[in-house]
Amino acid sequence: MRGVEERQVPDSGALLRSLVPPVWRTLPRRVLPATGAVGLLLAACTRLPERAPGDDVGLVVLRLTALTGALGVAFLLDDPARNTSATTPVARPARTVLRLALMVPLAALWWTAAVLLIPGPTRPSLGPATLEAAAMAACALSLSTLAVRFTDGAKVGRQAATWLATAAAVVIVVPERWGLLGTPGEPWWEEIQVRWAAVLGVTVAVSAMYTPEPLRRRPSILSRSGAA
Repeated sequence: MRGVEERQVPDSGALLRSLVPPVWRTLPRRVLPATGAVGLLLAACTRLPERAPGDDVGLVVLRLTALTGALGVAFLLDDPARNTSATTPVARPARTVLRLALMVPLAALWWTAAVLLIPGPTRPSLGPATLEAAAMAACALSLSTLAVRFTDGAKVGRQAATWLATAAAVVIVVPERWGLLGTPGEPWWEEIQVRWAAVLGVTVAVSAMYTPEPLRRRPSILSRSGAA
């Protein structure tokens, strides 16, 4: 009997491997390449002037490139089959990790290409620029995670991207002394990097906290109206 019971226990590794093809097919294949191409074009624009701009310009360009990529990340959790996959034996955190595992290597290659497109004299320090890019991507993922957790829609990317664009607009108007958009020559540059690290840590924590399915599902608006 014990052998029969052990054979009936599902192999989570096999389940994850079986999910790779359908998860790959449901990735946002239009949005991610489109935003990635725009980001690379932005980085390549620094090669147009006859004389390479300074590294301050390079930092601004890489920030715009990172924001463009983050807007694509906001669509990462879009899943047309969300309502039919809610009962899968593999929980939502595992499916989300699978999506990230498929996307992160491509994102790393994309960021490397964007950095290499910046001419040497224009290229800023890569540590701070990469920290900011990671924080923007984590912010986009956390907003998408919140949209998945608190709504019933299968496609939450547009909503998350709107929130991210709004947050970026707010960051732009905040004075550099207290904001996130300083330059290395300013006395509060180290404080700005600490703030970016805080953004990264908080958004990763939010994603980890709200990725699991709630213990009790909220009644949907349609079910409430139908009951009425």
